[in-house]
Amino acid sequence: MKLGVTLPVDDGLGVPEYLRLVRAAEEAGYDSAWVGEVTGPEVFSMLGVLAASTSRIRLGSGIATVYPRSPALAAMGFATLASAAPGRILAGLGASSPMITEDWHGRAHTRPLATVEGYVRVLRAAWAGERVAVEHPRTQGFRASLLPPEPPPIVVGAMNPKMLRLAGRVADGVFLTWSPVDEIAGRLALVREGEKEAGREPGSVWAMVSFWAYAGDRVPEATERMRRLCLQYAMVPTHAGSFAGVFPEIGRATGLWRSGDRRGALALVPDELVHRLCAVGDGATVAARAAAMHEAGVDLAVLLTPGAVAGELDGPLQTVTRTAEAALLDRTNGALAHQE
Repeated sequence: MKLGVTLPVDDGLGVPEYLRLVRAAEEAGYDSAWVGEVTGPEVFSMLGVLAASTSRIRLGSGIATVYPRSPALAAMGFATLASAAPGRILAGLGASSPMITEDWHGRAHTRPLATVEGYVRVLRAAWAGERVAVEHPRTQGFRASLLPPEPPPIVVGAMNPKMLRLAGRVADGVFLTWSPVDEIAGRLALVREGEKEAGREPGSVWAMVSFWAYAGDRVPEATERMRRLCLQYAMVPTHAGSFAGVFPEIGRATGLWRSGDRRGALALVPDELVHRLCAVGDGATVAARAAAMHEAGVDLAVLLTPGAVAGELDGPLQTVTRTAEAALLDRTNGALAHQE
């Protein structure tokens, strides 16, 4: 069972704290560490620090949005990282949301499918040393002079059916975001449809999924923080569809939140939603969620490890180590049972 960890980039931690968390994951045997990009660390510089400070664990952008950076610049960034840490870099890309793209970065959030598809074409051509000619996003005449010793696998973050099919057509891996266990099979079926459309072998695209996880000592506080995080992400228009099935009051809660009634909005978030999207308890609870995802067809289960309160590092560290210990114990017990 492969495990990954994605950094809690909204928690206000500094680079030394993130580095401690990734080193703990490497020591515990995790496959990979992923760096998201919201309002915390900038993803390429953060990955550079991690690459220089670790030796084995794979490192990925999870997810870098395709709008603020030109694909040529991103190709250069990933090639630089791959040159520093050959075979350890993964290029995670996604369309993000209009709020982040337009309000924060001043870019037009248009044609997300075409933008992601063109972005992937630019990366592959640039890493192959070709002179790039892609109409959208417009990249004409660019030729990279630093080529990666091993082209990074490209992972597309996807929630909606069209993006899931696109991942199946063009990506090496798909990052299923906000995907409860019982929805994984349906989303992977869309990825397989995309593979078929492109004439690729079934199963060509491997799958990963992240989930909020906490196995620290402050479970009640962590549960309430997860409730707030669930609501914040559910209110993003491009994400709302992933929450609607178990959050019938999402529209009303969004209205209350935006009117300033935060307490009233949080009171509408059902416990079922929190437990459906989050694994909060001990290491065995988190490991069991990861195992269920593997059984549903996911190759890599990734723990998103916020603290019980923003800025807390002990909880994320405990989550990483305790989950790894529980997963190892499960594997050991399974091996012994098989021998018997």
